[in-house]
Amino acid sequence: MKSNGPITRRRAIIAGLASLGGLALWKTPRELPPTYGNILRMGDTFTYAAQRALLGDALVKEYTLADLTSFPATGTVDPAVMDRSGSADYRRLKDQGFAGWQLSVEGRVARPRTFSLNELKALPSRTQITRHTCEEGWTAIGQWTGVPLSVVLDAVGLLPSARFVLFRSFDDWTDSIDLLDALHPQTLLAYGMNGRDLPLAHGAPLRLRVERQIGYKSMKYLRRIIVTDEFDDGGKDGNIQNGWAWYTGI
Repeated sequence: MKSNGPITRRRAIIAGLASLGGLALWKTPRELPPTYGNILRMGDTFTYAAQRALLGDALVKEYTLADLTSFPATGTVDPAVMDRSGSADYRRLKDQGFAGWQLSVEGRVARPRTFSLNELKALPSRTQITRHTCEEGWTAIGQWTGVPLSVVLDAVGLLPSARFVLFRSFDDWTDSIDLLDALHPQTLLAYGMNGRDLPLAHGAPLRLRVERQIGYKSMKYLRRIIVTDEFDDGGKDGNIQNGWAWYTGI
């Protein structure tokens, strides 16, 4: 039997074209978000299909403590000083040391509920050291501790119609991921960074870590999680209407 051999640039291109051919056969692919009829969104869709075909549920590389680097929080603004719908609540919770903070998990689940920070910390945890790739072109390596999102979703019970997991933050940002990323073992609800509680500038008290996508998908200052059966672009608070891609696999 002929050996498959290493993945060369030529083989990767052929595989990508094959993925595009498979995509062309789908009339209404349930697994993909709307493309909105423009070339940028079509590119996003192709990237999504090719990465899913080539990488599946592969893990990203993990590092050691010796590999940790400085980790900037560029562009982050404390929600407490912003003029957002969640600013007053965040300011109050921050002043209380987040003692009264709760995460709502709702939507297409069997047992919607809220979780306190202590309840999340009581669930099975995971610590991982991964590379963060920012859309601005820089990278950093950090250690993250939290509960896998899959553990929380298992606790509330996904309904069969569930397709996407939508996140809302205290600074009025909205984003979503599909179930393949949501149930990936390295997708965390992180409450710790580099062996300490999550710093304010990095999204305290809880942030998302989607290790298989570019940094801006790892939303900070989480407030609500909504499981949906239809794609929601987030409107004026989401990526697509603000010129960003929905899927940014790396």
